[in-house]
Amino acid sequence: MYLSIYNLRKAPFAMTPDPNAFYVSATHREALVGLSYSIMGEKGFALLTGDAGMGKTTLTARIMQQLPSGRIKASIVFNPTVTPAEFLEMVLLNFGVEWVPPSKPQRLAMLRKMLTEADEHRSISLLIVDEAHKLSAELLEEIRLLGNFERADKKLLQIVLVGQSELAGILDAPELWQFKQRFATRVHIARLNAAEVAEYVRFRWVGAGGAEVHPFSAEALAAVAKVSNGIPRVINALCENALLLALAEGHTTVNAGHVLQIGAEMNIAIPAEPAPQAALPCPPTPEVDDAPARITCQPVSATPDPALTVLDRYARPSLFRRCAAMLRFAS
Repeated sequence: MYLSIYNLRKAPFAMTPDPNAFYVSATHREALVGLSYSIMGEKGFALLTGDAGMGKTTLTARIMQQLPSGRIKASIVFNPTVTPAEFLEMVLLNFGVEWVPPSKPQRLAMLRKMLTEADEHRSISLLIVDEAHKLSAELLEEIRLLGNFERADKKLLQIVLVGQSELAGILDAPELWQFKQRFATRVHIARLNAAEVAEYVRFRWVGAGGAEVHPFSAEALAAVAKVSNGIPRVINALCENALLLALAEGHTTVNAGHVLQIGAEMNIAIPAEPAPQAALPCPPTPEVDDAPARITCQPVSATPDPALTVLDRYARPSLFRRCAAMLRFAS
């Protein structure tokens, strides 16, 4: 691809959850500290929420890297859309159990014995449930009951629920009030502000082996912050494709027009920002041949930066040019 052009070791904006490429914002740092404290302090239940694409799975992988491996015995469930019986079987299998008993009482007895033995050897048993916003009410109740494995002074099973922001609202339901009050730690990952977006791009670029001076102009970074609304997964997609678009046009620097064109092609409708942030200038929404581009912006009183109005120079999607550029760089 383009790695040799910029002397990169790897793709800087890969979409895979790489804990070694994990950018720690202020709220990410709070989540890391809070969850690590809850797990190592054997507090029982902990909750991690954040919008889709905020790096929750990567954060849990980073926590697993930081915790003392000799003391942690973990079971991580990535797909909780199963029945309660299947869920308990999955928990045991992920703990390393080779043979799972057929009945639920036998499975619970096996789990209790395993947790007790781990505690006697000063090990911490950890259950992480990803995509927890997809849990049924029946499964949430099963997980609550797993928290009953305890001694007089500690919980034998540390449980971390990881899910999208709506998970906090689900737990606010009246029928789950018993469950909600058991959470010793609740942390939320907020979207990146404009300054954090610029730092995120620099961090990913340098982490991939790039120079401190990256190819994204200040106007391009402002456009990335606006279009992505501070969501790292969207930032990655925008930066990767905008870089390819710029190279396909013979440029080594990415400008705002490249970013805005990619945003139009990705058909991104910017969601409402969760908290007020510094206003960024917004270009007029362009029309493309097939349909209007779905980029919406908050009106601002400041005079728009002329560099952010260059999108009207592009009349057609540029996917073909980017694909051609990728093939050229790979050869």
